[in-house]
Amino acid sequence: MTVSRRTLGTGSAALEVSAQGLGCMGMSEFYGRGDEQESLAVIHAALDAGVNFLDTADMYGPFTNEKLVGRAIAQRRDEVVLATKFGNERREDGTRVGVNGHPDYVRRACDASLARLGIDHIDLYYQHRVDPSVPVEETWGALAELVSAGKVRHLGISEAAPATIRRAHQVHPVTAVQTEWSLWSRDVEDDGVLATVRQLGIGFVAYSPLGRGFLSGTIRTIDDLEENDFRRHSPRFQGENFAKNLELVARVGEIATHKGVTPSQLALAWVLAQGEDVVPIPGTKQRRYLDENIAALDVVLSADDLAALDAAAPAGASAGERYADMSTVNR
Repeated sequence: MTVSRRTLGTGSAALEVSAQGLGCMGMSEFYGRGDEQESLAVIHAALDAGVNFLDTADMYGPFTNEKLVGRAIAQRRDEVVLATKFGNERREDGTRVGVNGHPDYVRRACDASLARLGIDHIDLYYQHRVDPSVPVEETWGALAELVSAGKVRHLGISEAAPATIRRAHQVHPVTAVQTEWSLWSRDVEDDGVLATVRQLGIGFVAYSPLGRGFLSGTIRTIDDLEENDFRRHSPRFQGENFAKNLELVARVGEIATHKGVTPSQLALAWVLAQGEDVVPIPGTKQRRYLDENIAALDVVLSADDLAALDAAAPAGASAGERYADMSTVNR
C-alpha cells in the first residue's frame, strides 16, 4: 500500500508527513524490555512502507532512544521527518530533574539532541512540557533563535493549554500540538485544545492513539504487563478502573469484529477520521504490530461506524486519570 500524506500547520509552518507516524519511546523505556535489533528493524520497515514521521525525545531512556533512532536513520536521513522534544529534564541515571523551559537549557538540549541523533537539523522540535516558572514567550524566543540558526525547521508544543498555545504561536508559528487523543482519552475535544489549534491552523499529533495499548484488547489483566512497565502504576490500569475500562474495550472490540478489522485498527481509523489535520503516532516494538497499524490507513469508517464508536466510547467514559500526576499537563 501507499501511505498517504497529511500536512501539519499552515503557511510557513506547514510540514508534510506520513498520515501515520511511528512513536519510538517504548523501544527504550516505559513498556518493559526492549530489543534493539528488532527496534531498528521496525524503524527500517516503517520507512520502507512510507511511514516517514518518527517521534522521539531526549528524556526517553533517558537519551538512549535518540541514539537508537539516530543509528536507524544514519543512511536514510533524507527519507525521514524527525520529531524530538526537550523540557522533561532527566539525569543520565534516569532521575527526573523537573520541567525546564529556560532559554539556556533549550539551546543546550537542542545541541545535545542533534549530537545524539547524528543530524544537523531537527524537522520538528517540541516543547515537551510547559515550565510554569518560565514565561512561554521566553522559551519560544530561544526556539525561534534555533529556527533562525538552521538547527530546527519547525516548532511544536506538547500537552499545553489553549492560552499557552496562543502565546507561543504569537512568538513563532506553531506547526503541531502533540497531546494524547484516542477513544479513551478525548479531553482535547472539550478542553479547548482542539478548537484552538483549528482556529490557528495548527496540526494535531495524537500520541497514545491506542490508549497505551489498552484499546488493542490484548491486555486482560495487570499481569499481562512486565514488572518494569510503567502502566502498572497508571490510574487507568488500577483495580476498579481497570475493570471498567475493560468494558469500554469490549464494546470497541464488538464493533471491530463486525467491521472485520482488529480493535487496534479500528481505534487508529477513528483517530484518522477526526480530520486531515490529525496524525496519530502509535508506538510499537515489533514489526507484526507495525504492519497491523499501517493497515488501519485503509480502514474506512462510515457515519454509522463513527456514531457507534461515539456511543461505545463517549468522551469521559474512561475510568481514572491519564497520569498519576496530572499537574504537568494542560499548562
